[in-house]
Amino acid sequence: MPYLFTSESVSEGHPDKVADQISDALIDNFLAFDPESKVACETLVTTGQVILAGEVNSNTYLDVQKIARDTINRIGYTKSAYMFDGNSCGVLSAIHEQSEEINRGVDRATKEEQGAGDQGMMFGYATNETENFMPLALDLSHRILRELAELRRENKDITYLRPDSKSQVTIEYSDDNTPQRIDSIVVSTQHDDFVSPKSQSQADVAAADDEMLAKIRKEIVEILIPRVIAKLPEHIQDLFNDDITYHINPTGKFVIGGPHGDTGLTGRKIIVDTYGGKGAHGGGAFSGKDPSKVDRSAAYATRHIAKNLVAAGLCDQILVQVSYAIGVAEPMGIFIDTYGTCHFNLTDGEIAKTVEKLFDMRPAFIEERLKLRQPIYSETAAYGHMGRKNETVTKTFQQPNGEPVTLDVELFTWEKLDYVDKVKEAFEI
Repeated sequence: MPYLFTSESVSEGHPDKVADQISDALIDNFLAFDPESKVACETLVTTGQVILAGEVNSNTYLDVQKIARDTINRIGYTKSAYMFDGNSCGVLSAIHEQSEEINRGVDRATKEEQGAGDQGMMFGYATNETENFMPLALDLSHRILRELAELRRENKDITYLRPDSKSQVTIEYSDDNTPQRIDSIVVSTQHDDFVSPKSQSQADVAAADDEMLAKIRKEIVEILIPRVIAKLPEHIQDLFNDDITYHINPTGKFVIGGPHGDTGLTGRKIIVDTYGGKGAHGGGAFSGKDPSKVDRSAAYATRHIAKNLVAAGLCDQILVQVSYAIGVAEPMGIFIDTYGTCHFNLTDGEIAKTVEKLFDMRPAFIEERLKLRQPIYSETAAYGHMGRKNETVTKTFQQPNGEPVTLDVELFTWEKLDYVDKVKEAFEI
């Protein structure tokens, strides 16, 4: 019997994502000037306020207030009407030096012996239902909000958009787990209060709100969604039809939003950041952590493994788990679940044994293999850490003394299919 599966995404202007982006901007700046920096930085954003807290061990000094303000302005919080803008908000830093006890568990006499920055388990997932090996519901949710942000910045076809928004997509699957159609789409977007009531009577205010919401619904369905569809592969376009149920700003007008409407914290959107509820999640957030924290680096490494195994044709979907003890280099173990989709006479346990030999999952080797000590993390902090485009970009950072550094960095290295041939050879595919 067909079943429904739903995933959601949130925009770069969502308060939790604002916090994530500030934390990762700090990570990038520390790594740009000292690649061996150890950082765990949390951010809280609320009405007119940003609070930075965390632990750092680094040889560089940063103007953290400027970095926070620049990030907020880039997102689009630039107007006092938002009750939170980069030029006027208060920024309080409570960042202090990292505990020597934690640092001692990570640093070793040789880099190869580097211990895990924390205990825990991390998961990677991949499926062949999309070209980027991501679950379709989450991929579409991200695409909707990225396109909405483009419309906001263009300020041409839709002129009232504000930075905060959320999306949700529900897909109908067949019994053999194949997407059949888009069942429903939810979009909630912050907006200007752009229709004035004739008077302040309850009836006139309600009429103005109804007019505003009708325009928003019409333009989301008739402008945003077609732009999203036009950028999709043909077989995914075919899943859209006139029977989709749309919920556009279903609670009514959404003028008060962002950190003024809801306090934001680093690390509260871990399912949006990963696989939208497909697969599994170990519980650790990513943003604000340098790659010695295996919550981040091992999650990227397991995604890299999962994607290359599916791309090599070993299976249709796969879940990869790795676990660590704090301060210990060797992982506790690797677990594989192919959900019965392996195309060869192999058990999941046998696949795991081969994966252990093929991918060195000690923290230092993950950092080296995926080039994780580059300032590459700001780009991960909105619209998902997985399923993104691997590319090399040029980035410039500036120290408080005015000295800039320009670096070529490779983004989303864990999305590379550079192990497909090795996987095929190892499994004799």
